[in-house]
Parts: sequence; structure tokens; C-alpha cells
Amino acid sequence: MPSIEMRGITKRFSNVVANDEVTFCVSQGEIHSLLGENGAGKSTLMKVLFGLYKQDEGEIIIDGRRVDIRSPRDAYHLGIGMVHQHFMLVNNMSVLENIILGNEQGNVVIDKQKNREIVQRLSALYNFEVDLDAKISSLSVGMKQRVEILKTLYRGAEMIIFDEPTAVLTPLESSQLLAMLTDMKKQGKTIVFITHKLGETMAVSDKVTVLRGGKLVGTLDTASTTPEELARLMVGREITFDIDKKTKQTGEVVLSVQGVKLMPNSQSTCSFDIRAGEVFGVAGVDGNGQQELEEVVMGLTGCKTGRILLNGKEISSMSVAARRKLKIGYIPSDRFKQAILPRYNLTDNYLLGNQFSDDFVKRGIVSHKFLKKRAGEQMKGFDVRFADDGQSMNSLSGGNQQKFVLSREVGKNPALIVACQPVRGLDINAIQFVRNTLLELRERNKAILLISAELSDLFQLSDRIGVLYKGDLMAVRPAEQYTNESISLLMAGREAGDADETDR
Repeated sequence: MPSIEMRGITKRFSNVVANDEVTFCVSQGEIHSLLGENGAGKSTLMKVLFGLYKQDEGEIIIDGRRVDIRSPRDAYHLGIGMVHQHFMLVNNMSVLENIILGNEQGNVVIDKQKNREIVQRLSALYNFEVDLDAKISSLSVGMKQRVEILKTLYRGAEMIIFDEPTAVLTPLESSQLLAMLTDMKKQGKTIVFITHKLGETMAVSDKVTVLRGGKLVGTLDTASTTPEELARLMVGREITFDIDKKTKQTGEVVLSVQGVKLMPNSQSTCSFDIRAGEVFGVAGVDGNGQQELEEVVMGLTGCKTGRILLNGKEISSMSVAARRKLKIGYIPSDRFKQAILPRYNLTDNYLLGNQFSDDFVKRGIVSHKFLKKRAGEQMKGFDVRFADDGQSMNSLSGGNQQKFVLSREVGKNPALIVACQPVRGLDINAIQFVRNTLLELRERNKAILLISAELSDLFQLSDRIGVLYKGDLMAVRPAEQYTNESISLLMAGREAGDADETDR
């Protein structure tokens, strides 16, 4: 008998159907991966199970009994807990205080010793090493996640939902988490693991359920499937994972970042060069200076210290528009804020960043005929799927929006491409398209600054990788000289034992 049964679950948000008659079953004591692309309906389904949303149709059966879950409190009473992607911890309180908050043991007053003993037993049982007296604000991201897990276990959860738990972890922390999940399974816990990462699914789960577009595609035994089959189920077509990265000589220095301070509360500065025909990757856990590097290179924020040169010309004090005229292509980390106008049509969106170009503007007047022609040619060349160029940008899928941005930026024939989180939120097919496009640009001797949270992108595409930690460039070396372990240590601010000094 399954521990969890969700039968025919439908959840609507206005006219959008997030879950469409989904049936999902999990057996006791198994790790069950809930797999799908962003927007497939995974988190919505689990928020229904945890009582954050109420289903519009369908029923939930826990341990053979039909239940009505209207809140997280109802879920906890049924033994269901959830570890959220964004932690729900109070920074100025201790680890112990966060774990027991709202569920303190004691009659008239809180029995601190009893609470501590309970948490210590749980910590020992699951091999969670954590300082109960440490302030949350002093912990690493990985340790904060352990606190979230302990908080869930303390509340008596036997069935635990993990929502994209590795999204903010270093590779080493991710490996440690997967080992923890296996230990929890050995202790009899039932685990639902929400992810869109095939490697994690294959590594840790017993079964996998695939959602696509809010619908159930299928449930498989993990041991009897392959990443290729899962990818096909996720996106509805065959996917190839091959990347053809050729060895090539680099040219002259295109971008030079010299002694630039990225984070106001750090004394560290950042220095590196990127040559023509080179992909320079930047790794790091979110919040360690990647956003600041993106903004200072593009001129969105001022360069307080050091200087930035493009083809030998200092651009440190130049405006965004002036830098754009010097042939910088820009794929921002947030395309909705910085790359597209969702309600405007495709032709108008193609003008963004080109409004100062002599190709499109003569004596202050836009040549709409030429703009429309060029936009159509570029979109066709980049396989942007659209009905006509008069439709709004927000009518395109996320993958087609990103391919549109690529088509526009590459169409400027830039010397430098600043590509920030270029595959975030895309399906597998669009990811492969973006990766191949960046490699084609490398073959055409373009310099590429690639800032990505995806280590697979950095390893496959980069010639050299720099690792950021609190605004400090911990190391810069050829991509092949890193291992998952060494880059993970650097991302956590620790020097790897074999991390030799290299020229930057």
C-alpha cells in the first residue's frame, strides 16, 4: 500500500491549469524523484500535498486513508513535512531556537534541556553535524539546509518533500545532501525529491515520475531507465547531449578587468582577461559577486575601484549605451527586466539595444522596414518559433524568448558577449541550442564572459574558469584542471590542496 496517493489532482490559477488530473503514488521508505522542466507543475503538486494550495479536483490518500489537507499544520499532523527551496529561518536566532520554534517542549516554561536532547538525538541518528548554539546568520547555505531538514524531522515528519534542494548548493554540498537522503531512507523515511536535474535523479531515486506541461507523462523504476529516456519524456522529443567543443588558438585580449571591487563589504578585488575565441566561465554560489560582475562590466553600476578595458580602450566610466556601441552583446541573467519588453511586439523588441545603431537609425529616424527584415532573418536563423512578428513577446515560450535575445545580440556582430545564466529556466532542447550557439561564437573568435550557476555548462563550454567567493576571484585556471571537488571547495571559500597559483 502506498504511503502517498494523489489521484486525479487538478489545480488551476485563473485560466492556467498548473496540474491537470495528475496521479502520483509513493511507496513507504523510497526516494521518489518528481522530475520535469521549470513550469511543469512539480512544485504546485507538492504544495497541494503540503497544504499550501487546495486542489480544485482530485483526492489525497495517506497510508490508505482519504484525507483533507487544508494547511501545513494538517500536513504535519499526517506526518508530511516539506523542505523549501528558499529557507524559512530566522537569522538572528540560534540553530536550536529555529528548529524548535512553535513546537517547544515543556509545560509552563520551555524545557531547553529536553528540547536540546531531542534535537541532538535526531542529529546523531542522521549524521547531521551542526552547532545548535550557532546563529543562523553565521552558517553556510549547506548548513542552513541541514537546519531546515532537522526542523522538519523534529516535527515528526515521516514523509518529506524536498523542493529543488540542490539549487543553491555547491557540488560538494549537493553530494553530501544526496548521501543524507539515502541515510534518511535507511531510517524508514519516505522522500519526494523535486528536481529538473537528470544526474541527481539517476543517482539517488528509486522511482521517478515525470511531469510535462502540468500533465503526468509516466512513472518509471530509475534502475530501468536512462537519462536520455527521461529527457525525452520531459520535453516530448529526442534530445542529444553531445557538445562539439574544438581545440583552438585564442587571439588578443578583448576584455580586461583590472582590480575591480565587486562587493561593498569586501576588500577583495577582481582581475582577469578574456581573449578572442575564448569562453571565460565564472563559477560561484549565488550571491558571491556574479550579479555585481555582470552589472559592472555592462555599466549598469559604477566601477568604484580599478578599471575595465575593451580592446585596449578604457570603458570604466562609459554609459551602457556607449559600451553597446563598442560591440558588446548582452544576455542578462534576468531577461524580463533587462532584455525584453513582454507586452511589445517582436519587431519592437528587436530594436532594444539597437536604437543607437547606424544600421537601424538614420538622423534620429528608425528604419522600420529594415528593422523588420533583419529581425525576421535573425529569428529564422535562430529557430525562434513565432506566428508573426507583430505578436507580443510574452506570447513566446521561455526558450523562444531566450533564442530571440540570442538572435538579436549575435546579430550585432559583437566582439564580446556577456552571457549571464543563459540556460536558466529553459527546457533541455533550448539549453542545447544555447550551448551550441555559444560554441559557434567561440569558433568565430568572439570573446565570451559566461556567468552560470550550472557547473555542467561551465565545464563543457569554458576554456578557463574563475571561481568567485564573496567578491574574491579565488582561482583562475583551465577548465580541465578542475574537479567537482576542487571547484566546490573554492566555491565555499576554501583553497583546494592542489590549487596552484595561476596568472590571471
